[in-house]
Amino acid sequence: MANQEIEATLTAEEKKEEKGKLTEAHKAATQERILKQIVAELGVPLSKVKVTIELLDDGNTIPFIARYRKEMTGELDEVQLRSIEERLQYLRNLEDRKLEVQRLIDEQGKLTPELRTAIEKSAKLQEVEDLYRPYRQKRKTRASVAKERGLEPLAMWILTQPRHGSPEQEAAKYIDAEKQVGSAEEALQGAMDIIAENLADDAKIRTWIRGYTRDQGLIVSEAKDAKAESVYEMYYAYREPVKKLPPHRTLAINRGEREEILKVSLEVAADKIHDYMGRQTIRGESVVKELLRVTIEDAYKRLIAPSIEREIRGELTDKGEEQAIAIFAENLRNLLLQPPVKGKIVLGVDPAFRTGCKLAVVDDTGKTLEIAVVYPTAPNNKIAEAEKRVTGMIQKYGVELVVIGNGTASRETEQFIADLIRKVAPGRVQYMIVSEAGASVYSASKLAQEEFPELDVAERSAISIARRLQDPLAELVKIEPKAIGVGQYQHDVAQKRLEESLKVVVESAVNHVGVDLNTASPSLLSYVSGVNGTIAKNIVKFREENGKFTSRKQLQKVPRLGAKTYEQCIGFMRISDGDNPLDNTPIHPESYDVVDKLFREVGLAKSGIGTAQLKGKLQGLQPEQVADRLGVGVPTLRDIWESLQRPGRDPREELPPPIFRTDVLQLEDLKPGMQLQGTVRNVIDFGAFVDIGIKNDGLVHISQLADRFVKHPRDVVSVGDTVTVWVIGVDEKKGRVSLTMKAPKSAQ
Repeated sequence: MANQEIEATLTAEEKKEEKGKLTEAHKAATQERILKQIVAELGVPLSKVKVTIELLDDGNTIPFIARYRKEMTGELDEVQLRSIEERLQYLRNLEDRKLEVQRLIDEQGKLTPELRTAIEKSAKLQEVEDLYRPYRQKRKTRASVAKERGLEPLAMWILTQPRHGSPEQEAAKYIDAEKQVGSAEEALQGAMDIIAENLADDAKIRTWIRGYTRDQGLIVSEAKDAKAESVYEMYYAYREPVKKLPPHRTLAINRGEREEILKVSLEVAADKIHDYMGRQTIRGESVVKELLRVTIEDAYKRLIAPSIEREIRGELTDKGEEQAIAIFAENLRNLLLQPPVKGKIVLGVDPAFRTGCKLAVVDDTGKTLEIAVVYPTAPNNKIAEAEKRVTGMIQKYGVELVVIGNGTASRETEQFIADLIRKVAPGRVQYMIVSEAGASVYSASKLAQEEFPELDVAERSAISIARRLQDPLAELVKIEPKAIGVGQYQHDVAQKRLEESLKVVVESAVNHVGVDLNTASPSLLSYVSGVNGTIAKNIVKFREENGKFTSRKQLQKVPRLGAKTYEQCIGFMRISDGDNPLDNTPIHPESYDVVDKLFREVGLAKSGIGTAQLKGKLQGLQPEQVADRLGVGVPTLRDIWESLQRPGRDPREELPPPIFRTDVLQLEDLKPGMQLQGTVRNVIDFGAFVDIGIKNDGLVHISQLADRFVKHPRDVVSVGDTVTVWVIGVDEKKGRVSLTMKAPKSAQ
């Protein structure tokens, strides 16, 4: 008995071991398949894709890999790395779904070798779902009711397409009062319902119809009330091929439908689809040919067409969302990377009518010096009193720049400030308008309450507006990214998908610039590679309790900041006046020994960082020749050289500064042909909005961006760009200005 038990136990263990081997073999095959597909899709060499996946699986972040693992990835940039990461996640989810579908079908005892192979070869989730469709548990349908009534054999008889006999006589055999089949006609209808559902579930038929609809279908929209005025009037009688519908129009039509102003449908030639289905189903003449023809038309109209329309419109919406999110993301990145205005005392103004303009003076580090409220606008119009208070603040603190939010009463406040500057500080003080999008969100947030517990919401907003000019990145990271209005249709897209995309953008921007470990807020620190919200707060708490950081190594003492997090984040942290000058560079501590060797190579001390002498020494060397001697890769050595020559460099400072103004431009002042300087505030699918100093931004339509064909405005302009524009037309009634970036002949 004991021997039998041992033998049984061994057999079980052997089976378990064998199953484990099969599982490992399947994992290896799956991984290989994923690798090859990513290589084929992205055109990135296999070796680079493989090592990137290994680095990601080891817990490394994209910013860290892009900056500090260039030798391993062959210098793949952040965009390429993120593309690999996205496809890897999709394909792994696809493989998981394949296994799940196979399991569900196998539990029904219907998983054939052919079906398993078809599922395994599927390259898209849609293909897997099409194959699973016939086996998915359905709610009660006409076909399932017919099956319950015992009509499946009749359906099978029809599908044999007999050349002789009578369908009615065959159907009469199934009349059964107990099963609620009262006539031959009812029996035939039930059998046809079963066949219709089978046709609708056929993966080959669905794939062809989906492709034909994509290629030949039309999106049609019309007004529910043609007499009603709305922003959707261009879509009141609108038709466009599915394959040509621009993404932004998809989202506009969706919104009009959601607001119950538009009726939207998808049109396609049904007769062509009937013909195709007939060729797949009908095998010549038979006594059931007409029944099958009717069944095909029913299957398409009742089951396939509504489903395919939902799928196609879902695809269009996905593309629209993808485009909208991409535009928002790029605009946000450009906004975050606007050049900081350093070394200036700034007066921030949060404009308003009834409640008054909130003022905040901040010093060149962003520290608040004074808060006030004045009422220079209607209905109060206390202009003299406001002038006295603002003049006093300008003179007391040596204010050089006034920053006005672009919200309610912005242009009236601008007029007041411009008049004041002419009176008391001509040529010495300038002003500019900044977007205050999200300022109210931040001001009412828990974060703002913690930062300024003694101030009210509007006063916090004035401080935020001032700081946006001094360091846009540091201030804007405090705001939920989607609240920063630099996109199109951002409220019409999947919010989770939008948030994930924008978080990546903010993370990328923060790590591109780097953060000052001794001044960064928890919000800013939380976007640093490897750092989460809890660790960011712990860093600030440690700083408050122990004083300023003097060495990057001190970061290792911060609670919950482990070795992996330290490795990922430390290269993006800066200490401007620490013990080691390398701590104020993007050079990772893992390369400090390389720097020591390099300085010995050139015969200089570390104090020579950033000097002309070091620059001269390095210019006489070739990285390719020195790298081997220093034991480092050439890409990393190039980065080290760049960092040593320009310590503390802020990449944003290389961009052109914002436009400052001293006087107001009115809509009435504009004339066609007038040349102006402006700042791009938003880039969308059909053009760019440019701030030229009037109440509303002017629009440069995509056709007016350049003298050549422009596929997308992003190819020509970015948020924050300073551009020269010419006025085309002014609609004073609607407050709209049309601009062009094509220089008129007189200006050439």
